[in-house]
Amino acid sequence: MSSETNAPAPLPDLGPAAAELTRLLDGVRDDQLAGPTPCPAYPLQDLLAHVLGLSTAFQDAARKEFGPSTSTPPGSVPPPQLPLDWRKSLPASLAAMAEAWRDPAAWEGETRAGGLSLPAAVAGRVALDELVVHGWDVARSTGQEFRAAPGDLEIAYSFLAPSKDDPASRGGAFGPAVDVPDDAPMVDRLIGMSGRDPGWSA
Repeated sequence: MSSETNAPAPLPDLGPAAAELTRLLDGVRDDQLAGPTPCPAYPLQDLLAHVLGLSTAFQDAARKEFGPSTSTPPGSVPPPQLPLDWRKSLPASLAAMAEAWRDPAAWEGETRAGGLSLPAAVAGRVALDELVVHGWDVARSTGQEFRAAPGDLEIAYSFLAPSKDDPASRGGAFGPAVDVPDDAPMVDRLIGMSGRDPGWSA
């Protein structure tokens, strides 16, 4: 048996999902910021502010630097106002988030996110899921093509799938799963699992 057979599975890389979301940000027009998103409570500007906040929170979770960013449950406070420099600050924060999770130590032990203590390996997958799903949100809200890496879709789907039959485990982060055919594209199945309608458009 070769040593490669016994090698641990590589850790997920948040870089491609962060880069795709950044690419989509480049296509956001100012006149779209007040428009709707697949998240009914969030116009696009609030969704982007939410993404900026979670990118900071998951940087801190990766580094085990606990404070307000990691102790606030999702949805417990309104998203902050989107800063005027978001076209620079949000891509920079997404890149820093991805880089923080490239440290193998980020995936070890326990951390905090959304006001909960949880295994760091779970928090890292939550972070990836957030990037992928919100990337789809931005794409649909602005009429752009969504180009997620197949491996990222698989990881995010595997993370959410166990919660379908256990609604309590979904907490307040996701609505009820939307039924999607088993033979639908993986991106549609993931989006349905996240509580969104894969056919939604602005």
